[in-house]
Amino acid sequence: MLVNQEKIMADLHSKAKINAEEEIKARVQFLKDYVVKSGTNGFVLGISGGQDSTLAGKLTQMAVDELNEEQKEKTYQFFAMRLPYGEQLDEEDAQAALNFIKPSNQLTINIKPAVQASIASFTKATNEQMSLFVQGNTKARERMKAQYDVGAHYGCLVVGTDHAAEAVTGFFTKYGDGACDIAPLFGLTKRQGKELLIHLNAPEKLYLKAPTADLEDDKPGIPDEVALGITYDQLDDYLEGKDVDKTIATQIERRYKMTEHKRNQPVVLSDSWWK
Repeated sequence: MLVNQEKIMADLHSKAKINAEEEIKARVQFLKDYVVKSGTNGFVLGISGGQDSTLAGKLTQMAVDELNEEQKEKTYQFFAMRLPYGEQLDEEDAQAALNFIKPSNQLTINIKPAVQASIASFTKATNEQMSLFVQGNTKARERMKAQYDVGAHYGCLVVGTDHAAEAVTGFFTKYGDGACDIAPLFGLTKRQGKELLIHLNAPEKLYLKAPTADLEDDKPGIPDEVALGITYDQLDDYLEGKDVDKTIATQIERRYKMTEHKRNQPVVLSDSWWK
């Protein structure tokens, strides 16, 4: 195993093997313990119809159900949010995810008007056009803003979907889908997330579906693996301590270093980064 590989596995808390039942119990308990400790009323999470939000949503609803069964002094809630940009091409998958999760509450906020207003304001201020790539990040941040608005209104925590295979590449929008109060999938590889969904009897199409951020208008539905130039199997092998091609390992480690700022708090004067 490469030295960098060992360090990155330790940093991201990834494991060579997992026990699906134990992981589910531990992560549900983590959600329960933190929401009680925080004194908040529950959770908010955007549901896209992809593997990660489906798994995070199911674990969150399980935590809420268990808490409400265990104690009667307070009722906890989970708000599952649909956040389409106009009409979502895979809306059927999102509805299948909601049917599987069975959330306490469902809300839909169409982010398109807010995103278009932001783009128009940018153009008016700069007399320039915002690139489609930056517009994609604007969509992600608008989705997170909407979740925090709902979370603030109902006194709930915002759940994130970050996992090891996403964290290692920095394949998320800073202060967009990368922002949250609690990340119950942290440390899992993509295939381990599938293991948990299989154990939970999720519909097959929700964990076999090709992952896509679907943020750029000129590349609708482009698979993550195409955008990254690395497959999730390669990322998972690396994060599970398996031997990977040296070229792939170098590519992963380069991306990890390049996106380090996304995984850290803002730097301050006393940070060792300056030394």
